[in-house]
Amino acid sequence: MKKRLSAAVLIVAMTAVMLAGCGAKDAKEVSGNGDFHKIGITIQNLSNAYWAGVMGKLGGLLDEKGWDYTIVDCKDNSGAQINQIESFIISGCDLIMVHASDAVAVEGVCKEAMERGIKVMCWDDPMENTTANWVLDNRVLGEEIGKTAAEFINEHFTPEDKAQVTVIGYPSTKVLKDRADGIKDGLEANCEDNYEIIAEVDGLEAPEAQTNVESVMSAHPDANVFVGVCAGAMIGSNEALLAEFGRGNIPDYYGVITTDVTQQQLDSLKNDGEAVRAIVGFEGSNLDTARACVEMFERILSGEDFGSDRNVVREIGPITRDNIDEILEGM
Repeated sequence: MKKRLSAAVLIVAMTAVMLAGCGAKDAKEVSGNGDFHKIGITIQNLSNAYWAGVMGKLGGLLDEKGWDYTIVDCKDNSGAQINQIESFIISGCDLIMVHASDAVAVEGVCKEAMERGIKVMCWDDPMENTTANWVLDNRVLGEEIGKTAAEFINEHFTPEDKAQVTVIGYPSTKVLKDRADGIKDGLEANCEDNYEIIAEVDGLEAPEAQTNVESVMSAHPDANVFVGVCAGAMIGSNEALLAEFGRGNIPDYYGVITTDVTQQQLDSLKNDGEAVRAIVGFEGSNLDTARACVEMFERILSGEDFGSDRNVVREIGPITRDNIDEILEGM
């Protein structure tokens, strides 16, 4: 398949490679039954390990189908994302998938796409000008992170010896603020008066999370439980604890619990010498999520009616050492 490169190769975590591309073939050459589509995909930021991993698998599945696709990121810039969507409209995409940097900001250009007969899918936000929204209930996701963290806290702490909890969020993004608020609700609902939140810091990407967690640990030497809204929060917190204690020396009552599913997170969960205790995941592995996304593409392109709210809610659940091997197979 002839390719037009649309993003640089990104090295994520250790050896994970993300190639965002656009394939092109004549529909008759690809498929004898006309099952050929052109897809435009714009993501907040492909430097995020979770997105790079899932988009890598998604690109592979679209290659297998012989579809023409482009995957780009807007680097969290809504103006750049609007330009990308406009380019997808001009290029004649059948479907545009938007992981919105600012959902309100892209409503207008998505409406323009819809008016031109292009189907639009939003990943994460319940937008208005879309065919369907593939969403998480981020408050519920946060509550599940808090509940999972509470199980760890209840095992290791008492009202007399409370867990010293740091919440790692990113309140400038509504989705992630909802998750952080849900985490606090989940802790409150499930803990046995045996924790206190000593700090709330930003940590969308791993380096920022590591720096901020190190600052918390310097100010609060007893900080021992770190909960967060994304992969970066987990990876950064774990690295801070590894730097503090050394691999294999982290006390068993120190723990990191967040969401997202990346190879680095799973490797840390499987390794007894690190601080990752559980991950609240979505469909499962990167491949599981990519397959579910392709299924959404197929449903949208088939003309399915998603109802007045257009929202399809994704499934969530904890990943622990009990089910990690199954997840690792699809990463």
